[in-house]
Amino acid sequence: MRAPIGDFDDARPAPDCLDLLTEPVAEAVRRWNGPVPAEELLFVDTDPEKADTAVFVEAYGRDLLDASANCVVVSGKRAGESSLAACLVLSTTRVDVNGAVRRQLGARKASFAPHDVAVGETGMEYGGITPVGLPADWPLLLDAAVTALPHVLVGSGRRRGKLIVPGKAFLQLPGAVVLEGLGR
Repeated sequence: MRAPIGDFDDARPAPDCLDLLTEPVAEAVRRWNGPVPAEELLFVDTDPEKADTAVFVEAYGRDLLDASANCVVVSGKRAGESSLAACLVLSTTRVDVNGAVRRQLGARKASFAPHDVAVGETGMEYGGITPVGLPADWPLLLDAAVTALPHVLVGSGRRRGKLIVPGKAFLQLPGAVVLEGLGR
């Protein structure tokens, strides 16, 4: 099957590629339910050496620049307590950590989670973190621009491979909250 975005010759439904996903992502695909069926989540194999955005779009299609999203783990702190959340924004924008994220989490301070915390808490590889398969009790902050796209390229839980997901499907994920201006 040809992918709806990018220059990928082999796009396969994610339920057919569970062995290529990290366990949390594979489990989320197994349990997927809602108006967008799991078969509409597509897996495309990619070279992990080309995972960084600029190199990636050069190799797999310039149209991906406007259809790619980054998922980052953030930490909010208030009164000595920390909480984790994930943010999904277009790759052409930056997460408004000190504004939108901090306010949404009700935190006094918000920052990007340390590398080891992000990897350890998600069970995913750094550079491949995806909103599919995150801990269900985390807030998942979605930039409205991401959910408006017909198809979005996101990580697969590993640096090798990506998922192509209908933008509206992110609304089905646990803890999903849409925020205007999350990405700036």
